[in-house]
Amino acid sequence: MSKMQAARWYAAKDIRVEDADVPQAGKSQVKIAVQYAGICGSDLHEYTHGPMLIPATTPYPLNGHVGVTTLGHEFAGIVEEVGEGVTNVKKGDRVVVEPLFRNPDSPFITNGEYNLSEPLGFVGLTSNGGFAKYTVVEDYMVHKIPDSMSFEQGALVEPAAVAVYAVLQSGLKLGQSCVIFGAGPIGLLCVQAAIAAGATKVIVVDVADKRLEKAQEIGASHIINGKSENIPAQVKAITNGGADIYLDAAGVQATFDAGIASLKNGGTGVLVALFGKPVTHDAFAQVVREITIKGIIAYRNIFPEVINLIDSGRMPVEKLVTQKITLNNIVKDGFEALVSNPSQVKILIDING
Repeated sequence: MSKMQAARWYAAKDIRVEDADVPQAGKSQVKIAVQYAGICGSDLHEYTHGPMLIPATTPYPLNGHVGVTTLGHEFAGIVEEVGEGVTNVKKGDRVVVEPLFRNPDSPFITNGEYNLSEPLGFVGLTSNGGFAKYTVVEDYMVHKIPDSMSFEQGALVEPAAVAVYAVLQSGLKLGQSCVIFGAGPIGLLCVQAAIAAGATKVIVVDVADKRLEKAQEIGASHIINGKSENIPAQVKAITNGGADIYLDAAGVQATFDAGIASLKNGGTGVLVALFGKPVTHDAFAQVVREITIKGIIAYRNIFPEVINLIDSGRMPVEKLVTQKITLNNIVKDGFEALVSNPSQVKILIDING
C-alpha cells in the first residue's frame, strides 16, 4: 500500500480527508498502524484559528516539517515496522505515543526535563500525526500498553498524562481540597487524577451545565456554574476557608482571578491551559497571601504510571468518551461537533471503522 487516507490541515477551517503517502520508518523511528485517535483541544484551536503550533511557513528545526500537516497526537496502535537501531519495541507490539519532540542539544535533556527543551514540538503539529492509518514517530516516544488495555483507553493516555502531571506538580496531598476551573477533557481528567491522588473535595467550575453533569458523574464532590455570583466565596464555604489547590484548565482572565481568590492563604495554583491572551495579576496579593502560581507544559517521565492508573481502573478515562466516529466524517462529526455542542467531551476516531 503506497497511499492511505489522512485528515490534513491546510488552514483554519480547512481540514481535508484525502490520500497521502504511507510513511516509512527511518533510523530510530517506529511506524505505527493507528487504531484509535482522539481530538485534542490544540487540534481544535488549529482548526478554528490556526496556525498556532503548526509550522505553516517556516520549517520546524528538528525535522524540517512545514505546511500541510496530518493532525492527531492522542492515539494508540500497533507497531507495523521499526527502523534501524530501534530496540524498545518490535512489530506487533500494542503501543501509545508520548508525542513530545526532544531537542538532543538541549541541556534539559540530560537532567530529564525534556518537556522544557526547545523548540517546542508535538507529533501531529510539527510533524504528521495519528489521524491516518499509519504514522511514523521517534522511538523514544513509544510506550507499550498491556493486552488488558483497550485501544480506546490507550488513545486517552496522552491527555490523562497532562492531568496527572498537573496534579503531581501541584503537590496535592491526601485529604486536601482542589478546585478545577474548566470541565473540558483536560479539566475532567484532572478530576480523575485529583481523586486518584487522594483529594477529598474536588470542586469543578464551568459555564456549561452538561459538562458539570459529566464532572459530577465521574466523581466531583461539588459543581459550581461559572455564571453564578461570587465563586470564590462558594469555594471557601465548601472548603472551610479556601481550596488547597487550584487547577486552571480554562485559561482566561476570569478563571485566573477566581481561581487565585478561591485558594486558602499558602495555597497553590497550577496553570494547565494554554492561555490565549495575557492576563493581569495582583502580585502584591500573591506575596502577602504566600500563594504559589505555577505554569506547566505537557508532562515528563510519567507515561508508565499513567498507563498503570488507567489499566488498574483508578482513572476510568473511557467515561469521558462521548462519541466514536470514522475518519471520513472527522470534520462534521468531530471538529464541528466539538465547536458547537458543549455536551461533547472526548470524541475518538476509529481509524479502521
